[in-house]
Amino acid sequence: MTIAGHQTSISLEPMFWAALEREARRQGKALSAIVAEIDVARLSARRVPNLTSALRQYLFGLSTDRGREPLGAAGRAGEP
Repeated sequence: MTIAGHQTSISLEPMFWAALEREARRQGKALSAIVAEIDVARLSARRVPNLTSALRQYLFGLSTDRGREPLGAAGRAGEP
């Protein structure tokens, strides 16, 4: 994936990729744009997490902000 003009490799479990793809569709943005936004935000954190952790934290935050369990009964992020 290209973020901020450079190639990066991200290793996430399939359920996290699916959740990121759903969020990108929901926002009408490219997956790389969502990841780039999370990347920029993580760099301003007091304790900067690695990108993979920042992506998981972002998805966890979305699920809890929407009043859902972070991992649904079926084991998919953000689904009831």
